[in-house]
Amino acid sequence: MDFHAYQAALAEEFRGQECPFTVEEFDRRLQATRARMASNGLGALLLTDPSDVFYLTGYSTFEVSVHIALVVTADSLVLQVPSIETGPATITTRLAKVIGYRWESIEAVLDPLADEVKGHGDRLGIDSWHGSLRTGVVEGLRARLPGIQLVDASGLLKPIRIVKSAAEIECLRRSAQMTGQGMEAAASAVSPGKTDNDIAAIGAQTLLACGSEFMSMQPIVTTGKRSSVIHTNHKRVTINEGEPVFLEFGAVFQRYTAPMMRTVIAGTPTAEMREVFDGCRRIVDALQRTMIPGQTFDSAAKAAETALAPLAGKVFFSGVFGYTVGAQFPPSWVEGSGFIARGETAVFETGMVFHLPICLRIPGQWGMGFSDTVVVAENGAEALTSNPWVLD
Repeated sequence: MDFHAYQAALAEEFRGQECPFTVEEFDRRLQATRARMASNGLGALLLTDPSDVFYLTGYSTFEVSVHIALVVTADSLVLQVPSIETGPATITTRLAKVIGYRWESIEAVLDPLADEVKGHGDRLGIDSWHGSLRTGVVEGLRARLPGIQLVDASGLLKPIRIVKSAAEIECLRRSAQMTGQGMEAAASAVSPGKTDNDIAAIGAQTLLACGSEFMSMQPIVTTGKRSSVIHTNHKRVTINEGEPVFLEFGAVFQRYTAPMMRTVIAGTPTAEMREVFDGCRRIVDALQRTMIPGQTFDSAAKAAETALAPLAGKVFFSGVFGYTVGAQFPPSWVEGSGFIARGETAVFETGMVFHLPICLRIPGQWGMGFSDTVVVAENGAEALTSNPWVLD
């Protein structure tokens, strides 16, 4: 049978069986999206970011390198996937219309996409800033729809996604539980003579055994001088006596990730290590106190900078004190709908969820990171993860 027949056969048995949320949850999200489309004068919206497509439909797959597209109009919702993805599209969504194309024939996406877009006004919203939108697709649509204006709508969904529903927060709590179990198993295994890969393997095995789906980022483990270099990962490096071992894990539940950082010393921490550890704690405390509904992201960043000030001349810090997390796919668990940093004028709202990635690095010596994933509540941010906040 061809993939059309395969899709039809699957639908009889499996349609929507692994859809992660209720019809009412998806309806609420879709209504909010259509309202923003209307206020921006968009007759249609083309989404290609897998996490955006998931947010509106439940569509989930580990194959995120291929072209997919969701066309949203005032009265229709159409998902386009390659032939190899008709199975996931059937089992994870309740969509009435899923159109496939031959996996090996990417140019075959253009005519069906153009057909779904035309007849819905002359303004098509696209995400100009996401790498999932291929140049060939943009140029092909322009050629087939000469009367259509392609409008940057990269900011349209972010204000909707940034505030999490009760169902989403429950997914993040489940992720946080698994993240904590993986972190504890890995931290307990740290000792001189083992390698960073040994520790990563224990963490990964525990995360998977606890129920994590495929992760948006795999466990991050670095030790010694390499931990002073931002975004290094395990590479068969032996842990030496007295070295910090940096851990950053994020389990996945229904594609939602609540990450956490922790650092363990393979021996006795030095006075300088304790000083930096205290700085991490001080910064996170300052953030949680100031993440209050109605206050700006910038105001929280300023409070965090004050807490960082005693160490600012010694350590490198990225400048971003927090970023939103939610439903994501590889290669990252960063949602990208909000960042706690200087100059960010957005305001906190109840239900926003942030990872606070406080990692302080002394170049050429070592780095240390501690973090929690937190949810904004009426009186400040509350931790979803269960970081024990101990150094040894």
